[in-house]
Amino acid sequence: MVFDHPRYHRHLREVSAHPLCRPVGDQPHRPFSVAMTEDGTRVVFVSQRFTPEKGGNASRIHDTVTHLNQQGFEPIVLSPPPCYPPGEFDTRWERSTTDTVDGTTVHRLWTWQPSVENPGMLHRLAYYLLFGIHTMIWLLWNVRQYDMVVTSTPPISTGSPGLLAAALGKPWIVDVRDLWIDAAVSLGYIEKGGLAERISRRFQRRVLHAADRITVTTEGISESIQETYGQSLGEKIVVIPNGVDINRFQPDTSSTAAETIDNTTQHKTQGSTTAVMTNKAGQSPPVVIYTGNLGTAQDLESCIRALSHLSHDDTVFRIVGSGDRKSALETLATEYGVADRVEFTGLVERDAVPELMADADIGLAPLKSSNELAYAMPTKLYEYLACGLPVVTTGCGEIERFVDTSGGGVHAANDPKQIAERIDELLDDPEKRQHAATEGRAYVEQFDRGVIANRLGDELTQLSNSHNPHKCNI
Repeated sequence: MVFDHPRYHRHLREVSAHPLCRPVGDQPHRPFSVAMTEDGTRVVFVSQRFTPEKGGNASRIHDTVTHLNQQGFEPIVLSPPPCYPPGEFDTRWERSTTDTVDGTTVHRLWTWQPSVENPGMLHRLAYYLLFGIHTMIWLLWNVRQYDMVVTSTPPISTGSPGLLAAALGKPWIVDVRDLWIDAAVSLGYIEKGGLAERISRRFQRRVLHAADRITVTTEGISESIQETYGQSLGEKIVVIPNGVDINRFQPDTSSTAAETIDNTTQHKTQGSTTAVMTNKAGQSPPVVIYTGNLGTAQDLESCIRALSHLSHDDTVFRIVGSGDRKSALETLATEYGVADRVEFTGLVERDAVPELMADADIGLAPLKSSNELAYAMPTKLYEYLACGLPVVTTGCGEIERFVDTSGGGVHAANDPKQIAERIDELLDDPEKRQHAATEGRAYVEQFDRGVIANRLGDELTQLSNSHNPHKCNI
């Protein structure tokens, strides 16, 4: 597939001026550069999830620290033992372990590790809070072993180590990827206006005002933070979007990964075993794919129901990933009589994901339609477009604007019939699919994770210099 048209080259030229990659408020724009440090600034990244765990943030943090390492920084990752999705990893009991992942030192600090699908609130709180406490101990004990701290949220509990770092005089960036409290209220995890929300918001307000910088992935998150926690925060908010490794996720990759699942994938639904046929993209039956978390924010229920409304009634819906809603989705597929057309692959190796996307005809990025989720921009959407895969999205806000601006697909209401209409619309028109694939890939080139990491590198360098004015950089 060849991508050589005016929009492609225009986006490459304008990458440093893109509105999603600029400081918020009155801060002057700083173009992308490679921020090389003379003495290897040691930056601790506190993240609740990290490779080999699956999910957008685990891969995002991994790619970020790998690129920063190449820039001359010395990133150090603090993360719990791998345990997400629950039950997919063995429980570890060591107080801490240390290894090296692609050149980056990773300290695994013990915490409670949920081991069952959709764990209860107490298990989740133990998982979050014990890791936060263990991280604070590490930061205090190793205070001379690092120069800066970046805490990634959600969960908001990672703010506690950040507050300690600030008290110790270390520059601190809060990386906000998700409006966790808003989402928890919207999805019914905590009561709106209740004690849990009030305490959480008070804590989050303190974290945001104490941090030296706040990085966010979308303008919607920036606006919501300022409206909720104070307009003055706009002076230190920097929008650094999600991105994609455009070298790993490319169009026309070979479809060998489908063989890792077998030509016939079996999954259990209420005690029975159903055979689901897989096929290479472009062959019959068509394949529609979803990759990522099977959680409450994703409207996968409407997508499963949409199968019974498709005119292409042999379409296979391949769901790659795991999460709290997996069992419920399997049950729903059986209830709607489409279990033979829904393929639950479970977790797969990250390197297999691009090939699985190449083996599909359409990518789905379904979010529930909620004002509290209007800020969200799933990583999978960048990956679909990078693979030249036309998309169908649901939800409102950022995701709808993104698919419209990129030209990489179509948007649908959160209604099974309309989702089916949009899928049929693309399946019926190969030229439209090809156009969406070309436009989407050209648009997403500007969100390469190497370029995004350079932007963060600039912020780290400037923040380090402001705390150490005599420090030199090259």
